Amino acid sequence: MKGIDMIKDIKGLHHVTSMASDARQNNRFFTDTLGLRRVKQTVNFDDPSVYHLYYGDENGSAGTVMTYFPFPNMMLGRPGVGEVGETQFSVPKGSLKFWQDRFAAQGVDGLEKDAVFGANRLRFMGPDGDSFALIESADDKRAPWLADGIPDDAAIRGFAGARFSLHDTAATEELLGFMGYERAEKEGEVTRFIIPNGNGNGADTIDLASLPKTPFARQGAGSVHHIAFAVDNREKQLEVRKALMDTGYQVTPVIDRDYFWAIYFRTPGGILFEVATNEPGFNRDEDTAHLGEALKLPGRYEAFRDQIQANLEPLGA
Repeated sequence: MKGIDMIKDIKGLHHVTSMASDARQNNRFFTDTLGLRRVKQTVNFDDPSVYHLYYGDENGSAGTVMTYFPFPNMMLGRPGVGEVGETQFSVPKGSLKFWQDRFAAQGVDGLEKDAVFGANRLRFMGPDGDSFALIESADDKRAPWLADGIPDDAAIRGFAGARFSLHDTAATEELLGFMGYERAEKEGEVTRFIIPNGNGNGADTIDLASLPKTPFARQGAGSVHHIAFAVDNREKQLEVRKALMDTGYQVTPVIDRDYFWAIYFRTPGGILFEVATNEPGFNRDEDTAHLGEALKLPGRYEAFRDQIQANLEPLGA
């Protein structure tokens, strides 16, 4: 990558997409237990027999959106290296007691408190063993979606970042540096990278865990399928695509995902990266007040709506 200008347009995370084994259970966990807003229900554009569900803040802002492909009865994934090992959410300072009590009351598994890089955390698992952490922040100014029973001084603000599990972090460190991230600090086997100078969207950190003796992950329910980074618009996305291709990365053409445009490439550590635009947003086909209420389909599937809808399990509220 020497002699090639560093990418300066990445604003942090856009979304994280994982897989699940039950759509109704997944919807209940994210909208009830975590109190996020379902901002879109559509289908997997490559397999319309499966939902694609999006959860985030009021508008589905970049840096807040967790998305899922719920494949009915999918085999559980096996954690390991070569994957996003932990997805991290930002919550207000002092709120972990609220969340620990809430999770315990609702039977959430894997509860464990710790402190990393000076911040208190609460680790927990999703319904399929998904690995998550709530991280306290005193200065996250993003407005939360306020669900019933979750006060403003505890509600999730969006992503803080993510942790990658890798055999060797060197090549991914170089890639993140090229993408505009800056090495911040190291604690044990974990090295933190950040979007510097306040230029991020709040979902600004990537932690690289070096785990040389850990077996490779096997994807399944509970696994992260890909992680997406945010750029403002299509013009910036094309500049990022060219820069990546100039370094030798095999990058897909731009793909229209209705609510953003996307490009994808595989990283040296095996993780699938996406670069997604902040435009046009989730209100392009429904009013902000009613996001996520109706099943939305890409145009090529609209003629098959009745058949598609009949094969999808109702989500409930």
